[in-house]
Amino acid sequence: MNKVQENISIKQYNTFAISTVAKYFAEFNTADELSKLLEFKQPQTPNLPTGQAGHKPQTLILGGGSNILFTKDYYGLVLKNEIKGIKEIKEDEHHVYVQVGAGENWHQFVLHCIKKGWAGVENLSLIPGNVGASPMQNIGAYGVEIKEVFYSLEAYHIKDKRIINFSLNDCEFGYRESVFKRKYKDQFVITDVTYRLNKIPNYNISYGAIEQELEKMGVKDLSLQAVSHAVINIRSSKLPNPAEIGNAGSFFKNPEIGSHEFHELKRMFSGIVGYNLPNGNVKLAAGWLIEQAGWKGYRKGDAGCHEKQALVLVNYGNAKGSEILELSENILQSVQKKFGVSLEREVNIV
Repeated sequence: MNKVQENISIKQYNTFAISTVAKYFAEFNTADELSKLLEFKQPQTPNLPTGQAGHKPQTLILGGGSNILFTKDYYGLVLKNEIKGIKEIKEDEHHVYVQVGAGENWHQFVLHCIKKGWAGVENLSLIPGNVGASPMQNIGAYGVEIKEVFYSLEAYHIKDKRIINFSLNDCEFGYRESVFKRKYKDQFVITDVTYRLNKIPNYNISYGAIEQELEKMGVKDLSLQAVSHAVINIRSSKLPNPAEIGNAGSFFKNPEIGSHEFHELKRMFSGIVGYNLPNGNVKLAAGWLIEQAGWKGYRKGDAGCHEKQALVLVNYGNAKGSEILELSENILQSVQKKFGVSLEREVNIV
């Protein structure tokens, strides 16, 4: 088992590249290792910063670090999920069921599926982060969400010290939501996810600019590789690479409002972007709202709003997490004042 280290920089473990320190840090490769590490007794930390008095030992489970913003040093135990492995567990006439370790890189898993001819996740190419995060927040892009290919997952219950299986219904998936973000927040650690992938592709290219990109690429016959390449091209043209500019992808969720409210806004802002939902509501494009409020390309120090996609907040080098958080708060207030619409952060604040 990997031993617990002290005072470790976790800049390389978060895609915002925020320079912050974990008081205690360890990696785990199996559920058994996780169980043992969770028993680690954190010594009382003397000389804590102001506001940390009476500090209770805390534990943070870290995956790919792609949906988290550290605003201060972490005076607790950070456990990095490194559970790996991809295996076919069964198949039927139409599907193959693939169990994947939560510590596997998501995009590498997508490429593996494409190579194997397993369909269903090609539209989710180049999404940063690890497999364990995919059901936690029901990741989605270009007309596809994880719930469409999800079969089950196993998660370690921290208090009961046992593995529990979750079905599709158990996860209660919503828009960037699951039981692990609300009802069971901080109670479970996802160890592996099983996906039900299609043997025969059912291509989804009507969303966004996929069709136009395929045409530009000169694609005559659709394939999983072609759709994946189109998505990668689109994402690369609009979104900054975390390896080059620190970011966590979309910082805000696209807000949902009633149809009457949307028509009122449409009357005042004719260019407003909205998508009709099955429940009668309308989903607004948060990026459009933020851009119209004047934030696209904004920069103060090393904290900024990306020049090509207003939905993405970035660290140009040495921004503090607190500076990114302050910028997000200013954006929230600005959009609320201009449009009367409340944005919600998608990124977890620590």
